[in-house]
Amino acid sequence: MRAHNERLVLSLVRQQGALAKSDIARITGLSAQTVSVIMRSLEQDGLLLRGEPQRGRIGQPSVPMSIAPEGAFFFGLKIGRRSADLALVDFLGRVRGARRRIYRYPTPGAVVAFVSEALPDLIASLPAALRGRIGGMGVAMPFQLWNWVQYIGAPQAEMDAWRNRDMQSELAALSGMPVYVQNDATAACGAELVFGTGERPKDFLYFYFGYFIGGGLVLNGQLFTGPHGNAAGVGPMPVPGPDGRMRRLLSVASMAVLADAMEAAGQSSDQLWERPDRWDVREDILDAWMTAAAEGLASATMSAAALLEMEAVLIDGWMPVAVRAEVVRRTEAALYRLDLSGIEPPVIREGTVGAKARALGAAAIPLSQRYLIDQNAAAREG
Repeated sequence: MRAHNERLVLSLVRQQGALAKSDIARITGLSAQTVSVIMRSLEQDGLLLRGEPQRGRIGQPSVPMSIAPEGAFFFGLKIGRRSADLALVDFLGRVRGARRRIYRYPTPGAVVAFVSEALPDLIASLPAALRGRIGGMGVAMPFQLWNWVQYIGAPQAEMDAWRNRDMQSELAALSGMPVYVQNDATAACGAELVFGTGERPKDFLYFYFGYFIGGGLVLNGQLFTGPHGNAAGVGPMPVPGPDGRMRRLLSVASMAVLADAMEAAGQSSDQLWERPDRWDVREDILDAWMTAAAEGLASATMSAAALLEMEAVLIDGWMPVAVRAEVVRRTEAALYRLDLSGIEPPVIREGTVGAKARALGAAAIPLSQRYLIDQNAAAREG
């Protein structure tokens, strides 16, 4: 029970910011004495920080308590189709250090070699006294990579190596820490849930632009992953194309589509994978891609809204903020051009985490497993 109550307090402080004991007692219904014991324990463990006393009320001044940034650290590994990222993240979700490797296509050997090289450097970047506070590694990766060979131009034999490699066990042995694995787009959605800013809807569908388009689903404030971890795998959703024929969402709303258009026009697409904050894409190519992507997202949103009542749809990705904002604007406009009879359209909003969502979402997995409540994430511990 005490462990549950400690998680409850940490979850509340993470969600709502600094809170005094009286606030937590009022919100949770726990007795003031119980809350006092819990918060004293969390402060002694270095997980909460004591703020300045707030005076002006009757009685003793209240003391707000907030999350201690250095209370715990986690590694987040994103395995993408064109790059891998390893980030060291603190208890607030701030990246303390990161390493990156770009490749033409992912192989298990290349990923393990990258982690074995980058991990010691990132651990050494922490003061020695804090290294014992590293609580685990989360891995965000596409599932069944061998089934996507035709889309990423990789040799089938090399991609088949993923079938029989237990990356979770290998990385656990390499790192000496618990390792959790989750679908990459689901992990990105989890980053929005744990580290996102602003008002969080209780129910939302999440789209993330990476090499392919991926998704996540939050229901009643919890990440819904499904029994195999593939819930809200939006890429295969059928959407109408400009010619009226149905096609997969990933064939119109993925960065791979933009990259192909750039290459066809004689412009290298390598920069897309190197700098998510600044793209140099010909205006006509970018415009056509955003329009097609928005129309695909609008159609997928309408289908999802017909099945599930959702407050919002959040759109994020490995892209400049201005491009994300324009895709959101065009998606909303495209949605309202559709026949929405009998459908309550969700609000279309930007995500708040951005390009690092997959790596941050990976780090959020062990954080959630150890310190938060009611995380319905289908992650496997190794």
